[in-house]
Amino acid sequence: MPTTTVPDTRCEYCALIVASDTVVTLVEGDRVCGDCATGLSLCDGCAIHTREVGYTVTDTALCPRCLDGWSRCDRCDLFTRDITAVIDGPDVCPTCVENYDRCDECGAYAEHTETVQGGNEVCSTCRFDDYHYCEDCDTLIPLSDDRCDNCYHEGGHHLVHDYDYHPQPLFHGEGPLFLGMELELITPHSQFDDAVELAVAELGDLGYLKEDSSISPCGFELVTHPMSWDYARTRFPWQLLNKLRLLGCRTDSSVGIHVHVSRAGFSSPAHIYRWLKFVYRNESQVTTLARRRSRDWAEFSPEARSSAAEFAKGSTNGWGRYQAINVYPAHTFELRVFASSLYPRQVKAALAFAAASVEYTRTLTAAQVARRRGWEWSAFTAWLSTRPDYADLLTELEVLRCACRHSSNRAPPPTSPRCATGHCPTRTATATP
Repeated sequence: MPTTTVPDTRCEYCALIVASDTVVTLVEGDRVCGDCATGLSLCDGCAIHTREVGYTVTDTALCPRCLDGWSRCDRCDLFTRDITAVIDGPDVCPTCVENYDRCDECGAYAEHTETVQGGNEVCSTCRFDDYHYCEDCDTLIPLSDDRCDNCYHEGGHHLVHDYDYHPQPLFHGEGPLFLGMELELITPHSQFDDAVELAVAELGDLGYLKEDSSISPCGFELVTHPMSWDYARTRFPWQLLNKLRLLGCRTDSSVGIHVHVSRAGFSSPAHIYRWLKFVYRNESQVTTLARRRSRDWAEFSPEARSSAAEFAKGSTNGWGRYQAINVYPAHTFELRVFASSLYPRQVKAALAFAAASVEYTRTLTAAQVARRRGWEWSAFTAWLSTRPDYADLLTELEVLRCACRHSSNRAPPPTSPRCATGHCPTRTATATP
C-alpha cells in the first residue's frame, strides 16, 4: 500500500513552498514558514507566535486571545486585569490610580477634589449631591446647613462660656464626696441656639456650658457644679438629656464624659491608693462599662498605674492629664474614661461608678483583698447588689454584660440568672495584679 504524504504548503507571508511539518500556525490562524515566524512576537501567555501583542502592567506581552477580559489603562496604555474608573477622568490601572486623590466621602478616585468644612476632600459627584457654599463665605458645607462653623458662631453665644471659665463652685447635697460632671455633646448647627438655651434653663444653678474646641463640628460641654451622688440621682434634670436628643444633639467616639471626684471625699491617702489601684486593676471591666477604650484621651498607661502610691500622697508628677484618672487638678481626681451619652441610664452609671468605687474602697481592708479577693470585679458587684442607690449602675452592668466577665472579655453564659450581681456560678478571673 502506498504511503500517504501530507502535501507541502505555501507560506502566507513570503509565498514560498514549505514542508507541512515545519509550518508555524499563528494565534490569528495564519500559516507561515519558520523564517517569517522568527520576526513575529511570541505570546508570554500561550507561547504561540502572533502578529501583535499587548504589553501588560505585569511586564508581559500577550496575544489578543490571551488578552481577552483585560482592559487597557487610559493613562499608561498598558493592559491590566483590574481597572478603576476615575470620576471626571480616565480608566486606569492599579499603579496609575495612585496618582489620583480619593474622595473622603464615597471612597472613589477622582480627577479633581474639593475641600469641604472639616478638611475632607470630596469628588465632584459628592460635592454637588451633598454640599453647597456657606451663605457668608466660600466654604463648602452640608446642604442642611446655612453657614459654616466660623460664620455661624462668629462672636459665640453669650450663654456658652470660654473653655477656661472656672466659676466659684456651688455645692449641692451632702458630702464628704462630691462629683462634678463634664458632658461633651455635638449639636446640629441649626439647633445650636435652641440646645444652649434649653440646657441653661434646665440646669439652673446646677451647671453651665463651656466651649470645647475638641467638639466637632458644633457643640458644647455641659458642666455641673459639685454634687453628691444622691443629689445627682434625684435632682439632676435627667429629662434634659432626652430633650437634647430630640433636638438632634448626639454623641460619638470623639466626645466623652469626665467625672471629677473631690479629693476631700477620701478618708486618707491609703483610701486614695486603694481607689486608684481598684480602677487600674479592673481596666477591662471599667472600659467595658465606659463604652470606650481611648489611648488618646484616657489612657490606662503602665506608668500611671505604677505611680498610684505617689499620687495618693499628693504627687502630680505624672504622665499628662490624658490618663484614665487625671491627677493634676488641685481639688479633684478626674475620671476620664467614659464615652459621652445622651441616654440617662448611661450617664447615671458613669456618676454612680465614680461614687460607688470610692465608697467601696473606703473600708476595704488588706484581709479582704488577700482572702476575699477584694480587688476583683465580682466582689465589687456583690457589694453593689446590696445597695439600691446604685441600681442604675447595676442595670447598666447587666445590659453591658460586664459585671461577671472573664479576664478574656468573654461574656458569661446567657442563662446565668445572677450575672449582674457578681454571683454568677462561673467565677470571674482574678484582676491583673
